[in-house]
Amino acid sequence: MTATDTRPSGRPAAPPTPTRPARVLSFSQRLSKWDLKVSPYLYISPFFIMFAIVGLFPIVFTAAISFQNWDLVRNSGEFVGFDQYAWILANPQFWTALRNTFSIFLLSSVPQLIAAVFIAVLLDRNIRAKTFWRMSVLVPFVMAPVAVALIFSNMFGDNHGLVNNLLTDWFGIAVPWHKDPFWSHIAIATMVNFRWTGYNTLILLAAMQAIPRDYYEAATVDGAGAMRQFFSITLPSLKATLIFVIITSTIGGLQIFDEPRMFDNTGQGGSAQQWLTITLFLYNIGWGEWNFGRAAALAWILFLIILVIGLINLVATRTLVRDEGSR
Repeated sequence: MTATDTRPSGRPAAPPTPTRPARVLSFSQRLSKWDLKVSPYLYISPFFIMFAIVGLFPIVFTAAISFQNWDLVRNSGEFVGFDQYAWILANPQFWTALRNTFSIFLLSSVPQLIAAVFIAVLLDRNIRAKTFWRMSVLVPFVMAPVAVALIFSNMFGDNHGLVNNLLTDWFGIAVPWHKDPFWSHIAIATMVNFRWTGYNTLILLAAMQAIPRDYYEAATVDGAGAMRQFFSITLPSLKATLIFVIITSTIGGLQIFDEPRMFDNTGQGGSAQQWLTITLFLYNIGWGEWNFGRAAALAWILFLIILVIGLINLVATRTLVRDEGSR
């Protein structure tokens, strides 16, 4: 028997592995390690800090005020529970404003989206001076909303407006733009479409240019026409962008304020509330009656309405675009 220990198999035992000393990180190395983990959050923190100050805090504060009979002078209020919400829902003006808001929203958002897609398709083609035309569609958006409202309110005047003068000369008729609810909604929706169609057009155009051109070349080789390429390639590829545009148009359409506010000299939504919207009704309650509790309650009701309509639009848009792409 030798002096060397052996295992049962007869092989000599492996020498013991020397213990490796623990590595000690210096302060600069630890700082660099923490920098890689923390720095991304520091870069995005300014947005969230500003949102918490100017966005989240007002939302929470408005929710608290909506349950109180708030006094702006004393900066305090008496808790009244859901009384402010009950008053809003029992007020006939709220339902009139809700009907007007949805009417103007549908008359503006639907034609606006269709026109934006159509113009974006035209600008996506190889046309002359395409940079000039792409910049031109954005000009209405950079105009001041008040200026647009003043110009169009004069154009749609009942007596000596430009539109009625042309209609009288050509067809011998005059439209009561400021008296009939439907025609007042048409006039206000025209203002909204004038301002926002170009903005949505550029967003859709940017998404169209990101679609690989190989798809269109392959479709052309297969004999697909322009309409078939649009419904089979362009529209399904714009799903995410269409969802974004529809949701933003929904939010903006249900919060419309400048156009109905400037459509006449009083800013009260018409003599019989023909074009009174929810935001205009909210403004009249808050700054007309100085009842900020009811105004806050109406703001939260509007928020819930926008949330529900936005979710419906999201589900409907995803379903329609997915079905069109699969077909």
